[in-house]
Amino acid sequence: MSTDPNPPPIRHVEVVVNPLSGSAGPNAKADAEAILARHEVKWRVCTPEDGVVPCLQRAIDAGPDLLVVVAGDGTARCAAEMAGSDGPLVAPLPGGTMNMLPKQLYGDRDWKTALDEILTRGVVAPVSGGEVDGRMFFVAAILGAPAHWAEAREAVREGRLWLAVQRARRAVRRAFTGRLRYALDGGKTRKTEALTLMCPLVSTIMDNDARVLEATAVDPAGARDIFRLGFHAAVGDWRAAPSVHVDKARYGAVWAGGRIPAILDGEPQRLGRTAQIKFRPDAFRALVPEAP
Repeated sequence: MSTDPNPPPIRHVEVVVNPLSGSAGPNAKADAEAILARHEVKWRVCTPEDGVVPCLQRAIDAGPDLLVVVAGDGTARCAAEMAGSDGPLVAPLPGGTMNMLPKQLYGDRDWKTALDEILTRGVVAPVSGGEVDGRMFFVAAILGAPAHWAEAREAVREGRLWLAVQRARRAVRRAFTGRLRYALDGGKTRKTEALTLMCPLVSTIMDNDARVLEATAVDPAGARDIFRLGFHAAVGDWRAAPSVHVDKARYGAVWAGGRIPAILDGEPQRLGRTAQIKFRPDAFRALVPEAP
């Protein structure tokens, strides 16, 4: 990931903290204020009491040099999408459960360490992303039947175990019943059970500065193919399974007989029957710690 070693001056910082998210902690607001007070910047810390989007919008409207988010994956994705390439620098710090985007940008640092480091000596990293049906993602998107499992996972996170069991059963029933059709970069139409789109930030077959998405179609025909896919995954080469087709794409389209289930950066979404896919080379600008 290329970085600019000479970031613009950080004079005004807006921080959005969700103390109820997975790893932010009940004292997150006070902890953030204590860290900011050690730096010579104008700052404000707020919590999304009336909803995440209004809180983020107020923070962006204040015209900060840096927007810091200490919350879950959904809030991190939303903040980066709202800021865009022309908005403030964004620091989506690890305050949730999965922390998909923060882990790619800040490694194993906790959010307090990361915040102190980027305010002391941060560098700017342009981050690319993808777009599905007008909704951004910066790590990965999963389209198709496997996305139904996200609904079961959400029920587990909420402590609603019986609902999780029901949703898991429904996910099993829907497997192999709602195949997708897709076409990438104007190529031929293909069928698949699931289509996974990975950004250069996390792809293991592309450089971080690549200007395409990794598109992986997973199309097991039955139990035998699922077993073979599992075997290849176990030996670390799941892309080599016969039911996996790997490609690279700048744009495309996907459609199905019904609404398409999806997961964008770990968060469940529900799309229409058709969706356009785009690669966004300059999705937003992150402030990250200087590399050692």
